[in-house]
Amino acid sequence: MLRKFLTPLSAVRRHSTKDLVDGFNREHTYLRISVSEKCNLRCQYCMPLEGVNLTPKSGVLTTNEIVYLGEHFANLGVRKIRLTGGEPLINKDIVKIVRRLKNINGIESVSLTTNGITLYRHLHELIDAGLDNTNISLDTLIPEKFAFIGRRPRQFHAKVMMSIHEAIASSLKSVKINMVVMKGLNDDEMVNFVDLTKDNNVSVRFLEFMPFNGNSWNWEKFVAFSDQKRMIENHFGCLERENDDSHSTSMNYRLPGHAGQIGFISSITRNFCGGCNRIRLTYDGNLKVCLFGRDEVSLRDVIRSPSYTEEELTDVINGAIKKKAFSHGGVDEIKKAFSHGGVDEIKKGLNRPMILIGG
Repeated sequence: MLRKFLTPLSAVRRHSTKDLVDGFNREHTYLRISVSEKCNLRCQYCMPLEGVNLTPKSGVLTTNEIVYLGEHFANLGVRKIRLTGGEPLINKDIVKIVRRLKNINGIESVSLTTNGITLYRHLHELIDAGLDNTNISLDTLIPEKFAFIGRRPRQFHAKVMMSIHEAIASSLKSVKINMVVMKGLNDDEMVNFVDLTKDNNVSVRFLEFMPFNGNSWNWEKFVAFSDQKRMIENHFGCLERENDDSHSTSMNYRLPGHAGQIGFISSITRNFCGGCNRIRLTYDGNLKVCLFGRDEVSLRDVIRSPSYTEEELTDVINGAIKKKAFSHGGVDEIKKAFSHGGVDEIKKGLNRPMILIGG
């Protein structure tokens, strides 16, 4: 089987206009690949307090399998790849993975989402390997609060800040900071995060707190996009709207005189499902066509079958995408709860913890 993973996909048919297109005519050109289930933080909105059961080593994708599937998806029309986790920098092959994915014909960009704790150590070799962009997760500028949210030592905070400064100063095409806004915990810091955009060419993005298995989500912690925007404008004045890409998950704004951008990712109150072009590959090899959806199909099992064909793999992928619901994975409990505020209904619709999906 290893020979197949190292063989160019020259024999595979050319990309068809029907590949990676769902029942709502959305073409999926953006693949998010989780390359680790492990993390050096235990963030409350991502990791259950009791932790998670890790997949046995035999059950996770190898580096060759990750690259092989990246090649196959590129052949079907994927143009952008983002590496996620867990914490992707824990994967000892991360630089190799970036280099090999970026060298795939058709892949236009390779990006990384990280907590930033060790990014400063690897940044330059990642850029040399072809990394184009990075998103760094940071939910507070206060070290003590960082320790509370991440359930890890406050000293890690300084390492994240170092990584942010190194990334901004680097040749990366874009650097984004993602902040999950939680009422009574860090919503009072939004103004301070906006200040980071004054002199830095960085995009600070405020995310609505999303419900996942084990993250103690409730409406009391939730801050809607409209409230986030109002809080910022009460301090800075009116935000100027940017022209966003049709597939953008973020509504982007700018303040006059600021070098950077501000974005809002309103997954719950103002979803962006209509322009969705994203699919996810979990570290254990499952294709997940929607972040909120519970349905998954194992590509790992397909490619490890001695008798599988490229056409079979393509059919499995296209079949899963064809079944993709229009919004929120088609989970009726989630959609109803978003409209009516029922916490119990949301909990009925939950799937994996975020750390096992890939951020």
